[in-house]
Amino acid sequence: MSSIQIEPLSTRPEFARRSWPRRALVILAVAVLIALARVGSDYWLSAILVPFLILSLAALGLNLATGYAGQLSLGSAAFMSVGAYTAYNFAVRVPALPFAIDLAFSALAAAAVGTVFGVPSLRIRGFYLIVSTLAAQFFIEWLFTRVSWFSNDDASGVLSAPAVTVLGHRIDTPGTHYLLVLAVVAATFAVAARLVRSELGRRWMAIRDMETAARVMGFRVGQDKLLAFAFSSGVLGIAGALWAFAYLGTVEPHGFDLNLSFQVLFIVIIGGMGSIGGNFLGAAFIVLLPILLSNAAGWFAHVGIEAGQLQNLQKIIYGVLVIVFLIREPDGLARLAGYAHRRLRGRQADA
Repeated sequence: MSSIQIEPLSTRPEFARRSWPRRALVILAVAVLIALARVGSDYWLSAILVPFLILSLAALGLNLATGYAGQLSLGSAAFMSVGAYTAYNFAVRVPALPFAIDLAFSALAAAAVGTVFGVPSLRIRGFYLIVSTLAAQFFIEWLFTRVSWFSNDDASGVLSAPAVTVLGHRIDTPGTHYLLVLAVVAATFAVAARLVRSELGRRWMAIRDMETAARVMGFRVGQDKLLAFAFSSGVLGIAGALWAFAYLGTVEPHGFDLNLSFQVLFIVIIGGMGSIGGNFLGAAFIVLLPILLSNAAGWFAHVGIEAGQLQNLQKIIYGVLVIVFLIREPDGLARLAGYAHRRLRGRQADA
């Protein structure tokens, strides 16, 4: 049976007419983010904006597999660690390579590992696929802990990330780290946005919505699933390299534990599965919530909640929101933002 060709959305005139205001909004947001490099304090740049951007990128990676292709995964942090260790090894063993090449190898290595652990998706799905990807989390963390070659035979277990140099400029300040992360995130999101609107992206969504129908239509479902895992893990590998080099400043297995995998999953669920912009909304919520709770510590003390219990309260809020969004609004904050935007435009039209 011949395969069905799907016309990419970007080639349709009605899509082009609808997308130009969105593109203008994206350009404005990027301009604001660039301006923050000048006006933002070192604390905001290094402790808030950099992790916000990297977590958005990691959520994008998971969203490609889970939100667009319907392949559930709990191995996000494992694939991020593959990217981090790949970048570290190329940086210390081949220091002459540009950091952009290190990032490219990080993406390729993580994509290869993700494809291997995505093979079970050809036979299983749902909860069983989650368990399969969870095995990647524990196995890869064990591998990097036990095999000293990945740590360049350093017995400390906590490796200092080598200094990054881009176009002859040393990246060693919060501002330069932020601009580096912003450039990589912007470029990766631009590529991903085109990818999900391409024929491959439409095939992923067809598999997600009804896999049996996709098979009947002649789609190569197994190949497309593996491509989803490859692209997803590749983006996660880039995010892991940035997490180690631009945020943590260290490379260690425990910096990419199961908690980080759950954090990335929460970002996708809260922000919106199958949404590009939702990754930013979910990451902003995850990064800003602990800060809001810390600032409200005085109020919580009045109602009997001690400062030491705020972390537990944070986890409770995450859990409740995940349940609420899964039941009431699976498309997350992205859907709510779109709804509010339509309501605002409707009121402006009535006025």
